[in-house]
Amino acid sequence: MDSAPRLSAELTPHDVGRRANVRLRLPGGGFQDIVGVLESWQDGLLRLRRRDGSVTEVTADDVAGSRIVPQQPPTRRRGSGRPPTDG
Repeated sequence: MDSAPRLSAELTPHDVGRRANVRLRLPGGGFQDIVGVLESWQDGLLRLRRRDGSVTEVTADDVAGSRIVPQQPPTRRRGSGRPPTDG
């Protein structure tokens, strides 16, 4: 009996505008994860905008699993976060 956890396709067309993780089945075996904002879902084609601004299109048939993920936190500035002190 296989007790490994399985992802299920949770996204629906009603999730357009939300940030999601989509796991794709690769043709040669294996998987690839894509994280981005679901821009559209029409006729079985999903469009996700990644944080670098690129758009990836995938077919719903290639989705092995998916989930909604929290919005990306703002980018932190480098440094200690403390004001400089006089020495």
